[in-house]
Amino acid sequence: MALIALAADKGSPGVTTAAVALAAVWPRRVLLAETDPAGGDLVYRSAAAHGGPLNPNIGMLSIAATARRGLVPDQLWDHVQPLSGGLEVLVGLGISEQAAGLAGLWPTLGRAFASLADSPNAPADVIADCGRVSGDSPATELFPHAALVLLISRTEPEAIARVRDRAAALSNKLHGGARGASSLGLPLVGVVLVADTNHAAKLSGQVNDMLVHAQTGARVVGTIADDPAGADQLAGRRRGRLEKSLLIRSARKVTSDLYQQFGAAWSMPTTGPAGHPGAGAAGHAGPAGMSGHAGAGR
Repeated sequence: MALIALAADKGSPGVTTAAVALAAVWPRRVLLAETDPAGGDLVYRSAAAHGGPLNPNIGMLSIAATARRGLVPDQLWDHVQPLSGGLEVLVGLGISEQAAGLAGLWPTLGRAFASLADSPNAPADVIADCGRVSGDSPATELFPHAALVLLISRTEPEAIARVRDRAAALSNKLHGGARGASSLGLPLVGVVLVADTNHAAKLSGQVNDMLVHAQTGARVVGTIADDPAGADQLAGRRRGRLEKSLLIRSARKVTSDLYQQFGAAWSMPTTGPAGHPGAGAAGHAGPAGMSGHAGAGR
């Protein structure tokens, strides 16, 4: 299984930007799911493959009726739309009030997301953008089904303090206690820092030491470049060679490291329907995976 859930504790550290960037360079076929109960962003920012807007009624909103009758993983594809550039997305809710329609269905979605990698017909990993989460956020009901829960954080002292406390709380909720990461089962809780590339290595080490010392059960698994220009290119607001941006280069490094550490526990690279390939080898996704119309910034 390979459900990767991305979330943040508070503020706007760039969960959606990180989720889209990682999905754009993911080494296998991947489905990007906007599962933020507060609503998604892509429908407002991104073009569909046909050049027009995404349909806000096809995605998390339409899947609610299907899921109430039970959900086979392959049925997820009936609610997916391709972005310009080819990235396949499950469009999020429009407003937070629509989350009531998914009440009780989050575990069902989590199981379907986690099982999609084992589909005999159209296997894929799922990257879920869960937005900001707190103890009572329904999106946390996806976490027990995930292989990884990645908390996105900036590096200001208050942000680091919050991600430390959120990591400890999640470890306690998911595993019954905040212990060393090596003693915990799935899902593993990781932290991805959004940082200036000049200081990323030093900050990563310092924050990781803090997480270990506090026995949060989490550790730093990578850094995403704090690259506003790259984020604007990813969102289609700015022209440029996106594949050369610091944002995408750092996302490639994170995905490569994740697969080096955890990939053996996931299935082998797959092809989609009719032999349609995924993104390719880790760190080698081409422009088709990231056209500049992929949403960013929350």
